[in-house]
Amino acid sequence: MSRSARVIWDDALTSYNFGPSHPLAPVRVELTMALARELGVLDKVEMGGCGPASDDELAMVHDRAYIEAVKRVSASGRPDLAVGLGTSDNPAFAGVHEASALIAGASLAAARAVWEGAAEHAVNVAGGLHHAMPATASGFCVYNDPALAIAWLLRQGVSRVAYVDVDVHHGDGVQAVFYDDPRVLTISLHESPRTLFPGTGFPEETGAEGTAVNVALPAGTGDSGWLRAFHAVVPPLLHEFRPEILVTQHGCDSHALDPLANLMLSVDGQRAAYAALHRLAHETAGGRWIATGGGGYELVQVVPRVWTHLIAELSGHPVDPATPTGQGWRQFVRERTGEVPPLTMTDGRNPEFRDLSGGYDPADPIDRAVMATRNAVFPLHGLDPMP
Repeated sequence: MSRSARVIWDDALTSYNFGPSHPLAPVRVELTMALARELGVLDKVEMGGCGPASDDELAMVHDRAYIEAVKRVSASGRPDLAVGLGTSDNPAFAGVHEASALIAGASLAAARAVWEGAAEHAVNVAGGLHHAMPATASGFCVYNDPALAIAWLLRQGVSRVAYVDVDVHHGDGVQAVFYDDPRVLTISLHESPRTLFPGTGFPEETGAEGTAVNVALPAGTGDSGWLRAFHAVVPPLLHEFRPEILVTQHGCDSHALDPLANLMLSVDGQRAAYAALHRLAHETAGGRWIATGGGGYELVQVVPRVWTHLIAELSGHPVDPATPTGQGWRQFVRERTGEVPPLTMTDGRNPEFRDLSGGYDPADPIDRAVMATRNAVFPLHGLDPMP
């Protein structure tokens, strides 16, 4: 399906580093790029560089006083709890502004490449920092690069942008920025806020015109239930909304091995979601697709394989799940982390699901979650909430 895909990368993107004990370890993107290179995935895409977002670009989403506060922390390394820097989630570190602005600049470069037609698809695997708020850091996120990419697109005259967030955590920062903006449809599928940070993302959070959509899934949801929910909500809304550009966030912390959350997806289920989003980009947005990384804290077994599948999917040359990870990459993993690497690109799952059109079960907690979302937002888009 793809005509061209661009991967935005600079080795300095790994400087977004909260320290050796923090879950968001930059080695995860380092291992991703190494695996994608080992398997020849990067040979099938264009590589693009990036520079840091300017203060004026950051101010499309963030308060200027906040930007100045981050720069002061960056220069001194001293905390500023008033803006959320110096907490266990967001430790203060020297250079935090420069590292965060570069990640923002990478997502802006991806948006620019797609909007200007230099590439049909573009991805920033180091991005997806969807919790950052206009005036505070939150949830490992300092500057909200997906929101900045969307804001930049709107300034170029784009009339409709759809944002789909498949991270296990609610995409609260992006939703907050565009909550009252009918030009932006935000859809987040996440573990229920009753059991997971940030405690938002209930179905009744619908925005001014139903353009905030939240699917709050029960802990323990696996591939089949997650894909059933995705297909019951995302395709109908995207087909109705008809975005000019699709922006997606691909946190892979919904995996069963992730240490910070409670969903039970496999690499294979996440790969199926990426393929579905690729199809939807072509069906609803003329093929214009901007993707970012996001959460993901199983640094060796999950993140590198899942995001290599993401890059391969964007390229139009998906990797066969049975593909071996490669001796060179396995050795690099051992040297870099001391851990035992996975041997293939699959968890050995076949992620099948039953479509909701065959009927729903009111006793099933996943179906109840899906119907809560459909009942809350489908009528606002002229859609029938009943399957």
